[in-house]
This record gives sequence, structure tokens and C-alpha cells, in this order.
Amino acid sequence: MSALGAVAPAAAGLNVGNLTVVSKSRRTPIVAGVSFELLPGQVLGLVGESGSGKSTVAVALLGLARRGLEIADGSVLIDDRNVLALSPRELREARGSLISYVPQDPAAGLNPGHKIGWQLREALTVHRAALPSGQSVEDRIMEVLAEVGLPASRELLERYPHQLSGGQQQRVALGMAFAARPGVIVLDEPTTGLDVTTQRRVLDTVRELTARHQVMSVYISHDLSVVAQIAQRVAVMYAGRIAEIGPVLNVIKHPAHPYTEGLMCSIPPIEHRVNRLRQIDGAMPRLNAIPPGCAFNPRCPKAFDRCFADRPELLEAGATQAACWLHSADATTSQEHTTHV
Repeated sequence: MSALGAVAPAAAGLNVGNLTVVSKSRRTPIVAGVSFELLPGQVLGLVGESGSGKSTVAVALLGLARRGLEIADGSVLIDDRNVLALSPRELREARGSLISYVPQDPAAGLNPGHKIGWQLREALTVHRAALPSGQSVEDRIMEVLAEVGLPASRELLERYPHQLSGGQQQRVALGMAFAARPGVIVLDEPTTGLDVTTQRRVLDTVRELTARHQVMSVYISHDLSVVAQIAQRVAVMYAGRIAEIGPVLNVIKHPAHPYTEGLMCSIPPIEHRVNRLRQIDGAMPRLNAIPPGCAFNPRCPKAFDRCFADRPELLEAGATQAACWLHSADATTSQEHTTHV
């Protein structure tokens, strides 16, 4: 039976199992078998280059799929409640109270025809049951503004989105996402287009609110250096699958997958000057033309025979897990026989 219909009991937290999203026309997997867990108060960074599937995962966590795609399998359990098994009505009620979303472009997530105060009131009125006992909507609005670093003033509530700076717009979007104190918040590259100072303040706000309210935040980014500032755990995606996952410092300092290692070598070091950075040769394959075996094998300098025949699942690799045959029991023997790149 599909995991959409029946899932095993899970521990409290966010448990994503075998999440699979395909194209409706060709049934091509866009995201294939993505699984991860997250505990209250933690941030997971979901990292990958364009086309890796990270934003598709972000949308699927809310029970949605972009035009032309559909969720074919998997489960998204938040404290044992499967988002993907909810009815349309239950799903509408869950968005905002069980799980919230912060878009990349805050202007696109705010209604340009309504004032900020109206939009915050609408979000909280819909999820009034999530408010602490005895707290009014107006009191919570002022509390939300203070939490995200905005002036708790009537003057700000009377402004329209276009009257705010990009950083202020993003803070309003954060406030709306955290307002009903959901279990999970999905943030899809929310600092894109912001200057470095504003970006850092937004990251600090996300990290602080995640810890204070013990929510679980999934932070989508293409930038490992940004994720290092905010996340406790990181999952590196490649061609629709997770290539490596683990504690962020372990993944960054001791990458176990050749793709992650290549990403880290392409980042300029702070401690010393280098004349030339290493790069990953080639390009990520089209999702309808994934090669047999490991999807990274055409670009991998450490590939051996098994990499071209069998697709690896996540294997234990010290403090992390990596989808790489280098961490299988027979890796040393196999490498002695042949190396292809």
C-alpha cells in the first residue's frame, strides 16, 4: 500500500518518509524517496543547486505540488499527523496552524491591496483557536510585530506592503508564518535579494523564534554558508534525492559525499587566500535522463564499478549519512579494481 494511505507511528516531531513527486505526464520523478526527521526547536537546512528538487520538497511538505506535478508517495508527519493524508478541508485548516510557509519573495506572499494590519488579523482570525487562552487577536498582533523586530505600532499596521522595505516585508511574512505558532515552518530562501546586514538579522530572527517556540523549521537554500549560520542539521540534495544529511558542522567540515566535498571546495576560504577555486566539472543531469547507478557518477572523481550499476541509498558515514558506495563494506576492494574518473 502506498505510504500516502498507511504510515507507521512516528515520534513527536517532523518525520518525512519516502516523499516522491513526479510529473503527471511522463511520471518522471522530480523528487524521489526523500526522508528526514526533525525535532522541536531545530532548523534543517535543505541545500541544493537549481533543479535539485529542494523547492519541490518545500511545497510538498504543505501537501501541494507545482503545476504539472503530483505527490505520488510518501508521508509528512507532524507529531504523528500525516499532512498528505488530510482532506482538502483539513489541509486548509492545517496550513498556518500546523504548518506555515514563508516564500522567497515576500512581496508575492503579501496582498498588495490590503494593509499589513488587515493581513495579520485575517491570519490570526482564521486560526484563533491556536492563540493562548485569554489572548486577543490584537494583543497577539502586537506581540508578533515585536517578535520579528518590527515596531509594535498602529502606524505600521496602517501601511500597505509597498510602503515597507524588502527587509520589513520579509519580517511581516515571518510574523504571519509564526503567528499561530505552527509545528513546522517552511522557509523557501527567504533572504534572497536582501543586503547582507538585513539577511543576518532575518536569520537571527528565524533561529531565535524557532528555539523560543520549539517549532521545526525547514530552511531552503542554495548557499551552504547561509545554512551554517542558522541550522543544526543539513540535507544536501542532488538530482531529486538526498546525497548527504547530518549535523551541519560535520557535513561542512568533514563532507562524506564527493558532491558535498565539491561544494565545499568551491567556497572561498576565510583563513587564507587562494588563487583558484576547485569546481565540479559537468552539470547535473536532466531529471528525465538520470544515468544508471549513482546520479553523480558522470562528475565524480571517485566513482568505481558499482557506482555505474547500482543506485546507493543513504549509508552510515561517521557522524553523517551519505548516498555513496564509498561507505559500503566492499568499497575498498571495489576501488582497488577500477576507478573511472
